[in-house]
Amino acid sequence: MATSKPYRVAVIGGDGIGPEVTRAALAVVEAAGVELATTHFDLGAARYLRDGFVLDDETLEALRGHDAILLGAVGPAIGDTRIPGGVLERGLLLRMRFGLDLYVNYRPFHGVPGSIADGLDFAIVRENTEGPYAGEGGVLRYGTAHEVATQGSVNTRFGVERCVRYAFERAAQLERPRLTLVHKTNVLTFAGNLWSRVVDEVKSEYPTVAVDYNHVDAACIYLVENPARYGVIVTDNLFGDILSDLAGAVSGGIGFAASANLNPARTGASLFEPVHGAAHDIVGTETANPLAAVSSAVLMLEHLGEFDAARRIAAAVADFERDGVTGGTAAVTQRLIERL
Repeated sequence: MATSKPYRVAVIGGDGIGPEVTRAALAVVEAAGVELATTHFDLGAARYLRDGFVLDDETLEALRGHDAILLGAVGPAIGDTRIPGGVLERGLLLRMRFGLDLYVNYRPFHGVPGSIADGLDFAIVRENTEGPYAGEGGVLRYGTAHEVATQGSVNTRFGVERCVRYAFERAAQLERPRLTLVHKTNVLTFAGNLWSRVVDEVKSEYPTVAVDYNHVDAACIYLVENPARYGVIVTDNLFGDILSDLAGAVSGGIGFAASANLNPARTGASLFEPVHGAAHDIVGTETANPLAAVSSAVLMLEHLGEFDAARRIAAAVADFERDGVTGGTAAVTQRLIERL
């Protein structure tokens, strides 16, 4: 899908602090000199509670026609039980991932000063459209003493290979090219064997990349004890979801964690979002950290080919993190703009 300036960006502010951090990210992008034509979409928990709408085919197609999607946060306040579990997760977030074929979830981690991963750079490449999240399964005898629930994990050669190839491409760009497959091959023998064979076959095309394997439980330990061992971790949907949050914690907190849900084939708009959640309890208090949203916008600019602006914003964020994040949301945003 070709892009042209101004870039057409769909903005989903969403819920809680989502609109606040999204506004901050857009202001920083504008200050960096990148022209965006934004279209705002009212999606999320508030929209669902207001009129029962989640995401229909027409809106999905409208999103597809953009060059990128910038999302703030989606979800109700903690303790709000008015939205059944899965309505937003499957009906909005996963539907965008599946419908737009956002098959790579890319999360880079830059350890902020004082964190376990201080000064480190590593990334997790997570397969984003298969695994247990594909929805295979069902329930028999629901609500009885003999209820049976099954949840299958879908792993296709096509899906695994395109994710693994993307991970190798990322690893090959590192100063020390390293890729670690994380799975549970000793127990999940069918899916694990497929992932292992694909990595073994693809690695011959990337002779400069050192390749390793960790069981997922060992990777949880290593991420805390020695995150420097990692360059790029490649893994399946469920393990990647869990490891990404752990990596965010050891890198300084998920308030700094950015993510990209990518369609590298560009047959649909890729989606960029911070992963800190909606944090309804601090809405309007000017205490939301906008750096994860700004860093997600950096990933968006890289995807759009605006590498100079992305580099300058990333450098400003790094300087800010090194000096210490102080001040409210608007003050932090303004100081980032001044550093540009």
